[in-house]
Amino acid sequence: MYAGRPHVLLERGWLAFRSTNWVPVVTGFVEPVLFLLAFGYGMGNLVGDVTTGSKTIDYTLFIAPGLLANSAMNGAIYDSTWNVFWKLNESKLYKTMLSTPLGPLDIALGEIIWALIRGLVYSIGFLTVVTALGLTPSFWAILAIPAASLVAFGFASFGMAITSYFKTYQQMGFINFVLLPMTLFSGSLYPISVYPDWLEKIIMALPLWHGIELVRAFWFGEVNSGVFMHISYFVVMIAIGLFVTSRRLRALFLK
Repeated sequence: MYAGRPHVLLERGWLAFRSTNWVPVVTGFVEPVLFLLAFGYGMGNLVGDVTTGSKTIDYTLFIAPGLLANSAMNGAIYDSTWNVFWKLNESKLYKTMLSTPLGPLDIALGEIIWALIRGLVYSIGFLTVVTALGLTPSFWAILAIPAASLVAFGFASFGMAITSYFKTYQQMGFINFVLLPMTLFSGSLYPISVYPDWLEKIIMALPLWHGIELVRAFWFGEVNSGVFMHISYFVVMIAIGLFVTSRRLRALFLK
């Protein structure tokens, strides 16, 4: 099951990145910056300030941590879904790897950590931009990076687990079917208090909402007991993802 060599997958990921995979990383970094400029400085001039909890803040400052969480999610999801699908069903790369001393958990950990690194790179790049724009309210904002890393880890592990069940590209459309509404409704662009109570409760069960609230708490230096709930959510998400992924790889290729 585990040979203690997930670093082999990281080395392969780095070599692939150096040769062909750097373009999606660049475009993935630019996307949240464009959202920030379009919504923050475009719609933000119409919206003005936003009241959330007990404070009123500028709209651009409100959406910045939400877009950081989105950036971490998108970076992790790309590598842990589409790339994994190709290696599972097209190139059969994992089948070849499992004929070596590598075990299913090595592959799961290696791929998920590589996806986490991608999400981390997106997050650092985005934080650099928003800091240059003066949208980091305090030194606490630097702690949004480890928070975003946890978000990326959770989505990467869960994304790979779900992808292990897909057999066709048509089924992969389910990923976007889930991600788009989650991106729009999870509170990155406006407080979820605008929704009816029943819809608000549904949104609060979504992983991206927990990710946004976690990043936002560190961003504004408002660390309270709710932070531990969000962290626990992602720890459980990571554990389930790793367990399911390793079991699926074993069932698919080590029968």
